[in-house]
Amino acid sequence: MAHAVTEYAEGHGSAVYEVSEFKAMPGNGLSAMYQNELLVGGNAEFIEHFVKVPVKLKRQAEELSENGKTPLYFCHKNKILGAIAVADVIREDSKKAIKELKNMGIRTVMLTGDNERTARAIGKLSGVDSVIAGVMPNEKEAEIRKLQAFGKTAMVGDGINDAPALTRADVGIAIGAGTDVAIDAADVVLMKSQLRDVPAAIRLSRGTLRNIHENLFWAFFYNTIGIPLAAGVFIPLGLTLNPMFGAAAMSLSSFCVVTNALRLNLLKVYNPTHDRKMRHKNPHFKEIAAQNSAEKTIQKTEETTMTKTLKIEGMMCGHCEATVKKALEALSEVTSAEVSHESGTAVVTLQSAVDDAALKKAVEDKDYRVTDIL
Repeated sequence: MAHAVTEYAEGHGSAVYEVSEFKAMPGNGLSAMYQNELLVGGNAEFIEHFVKVPVKLKRQAEELSENGKTPLYFCHKNKILGAIAVADVIREDSKKAIKELKNMGIRTVMLTGDNERTARAIGKLSGVDSVIAGVMPNEKEAEIRKLQAFGKTAMVGDGINDAPALTRADVGIAIGAGTDVAIDAADVVLMKSQLRDVPAAIRLSRGTLRNIHENLFWAFFYNTIGIPLAAGVFIPLGLTLNPMFGAAAMSLSSFCVVTNALRLNLLKVYNPTHDRKMRHKNPHFKEIAAQNSAEKTIQKTEETTMTKTLKIEGMMCGHCEATVKKALEALSEVTSAEVSHESGTAVVTLQSAVDDAALKKAVEDKDYRVTDIL
C-alpha cells in the first residue's frame, strides 16, 4: 500500500520526503516525525487518538467503505490532512475458486482486519459465505480455533501474521509468493500463487484417498481368496492351488494396485464436473459465523471506547515516557499505557471506567502537566 501511495504521489507531481523515528503499529497505523513534528496515518479508531475526524470526512469514508475501499486517515501537527482510499483488486480466478469451493459444499470465510463495511463489500464481490471483520493480526489464530468447533478447517494465507493461523488450522495452505514464515508454517504450498489451486488440491487429495481405498479393496480381495487356498483350507473340497498359479496371482495383485495408482495421472484437478458436496457437522454454520462476525465488531467497538488519550506537556525523553507509563499503569483500571514524548500523548487502555481526574492526578504527581483528555 505504501508503494502504491508513493507511486501515485510521484506521478502527480508531489514530492516525497524522508521522515524519522518511523513506527508501525500492526492493525492500527503508523507514525513518524517530519521536521520535528508528528505525522500519523491509520484507521479511524487509531487516528482519533490524535485528532478529531470531521463528520463530512467520515461520511465520505463510509461511502468508500461501501464500495470495498479501505480509508486511511492522515494528520500532521494534530491537524487532519485527509484520507486515502486503498483497495485490493479481486482476481477473476479467485472468484472462480470460491465458487468451486462452495459447489464442493465447503463453507468459505474471509478473515480481515478491514472495517465491517469494506469487508462486507469485498465479501459480496468475491462470493464468500461469511465475513469476519476487524480481526487484528494476532487474533486470526483465535478465530480459526472458534471455527474448528464446526468441523475441519483449512486456512489460506501468505503473510507473517497468517503463520499462527496456518499452524492452528487442520490444513494450512500458503501462497507460493508469500513470506517464508507463512510457507514454513503451512502444510501445502501453492506454487503458482493462484487461489484456483486450492480446489485443485482438494480434488487431488480426494482422488488420492479414493485410489488408496480401491487398492486396499483389491489387495484384500486377492488375499482373502488366495491365502486360504494356498494354505490348503479348501483341500477337503478338492480345491488346491498350484504354486505357479499362486505366484502369478500375487504378481497380478501387484499389477492391479500399481496400474490403479497410475490412474491418478489422468485426474483432471481443474475440472469441477465431478465435484461432490461435503457433509457439514453444523448445518447452521453460515449463520453462526455471521454471528461471530457481529460479536467481533461489537467487541472491537467496546475496546475502542475503553481507551483515552492524554495530552501531556513537559516530557522530554525516554525516561519521562517510562515515568508517565509507570504512573498510569499503577492505576487498577488501566490495562496498559502507550506514551510518546515526541507527540506529547499517552494512550491508555482501560479494563473499567476511570475518572479523568484520577488519570490527570497520576501524571501531574510526577511533575508533568495534562492539558487535555480525549
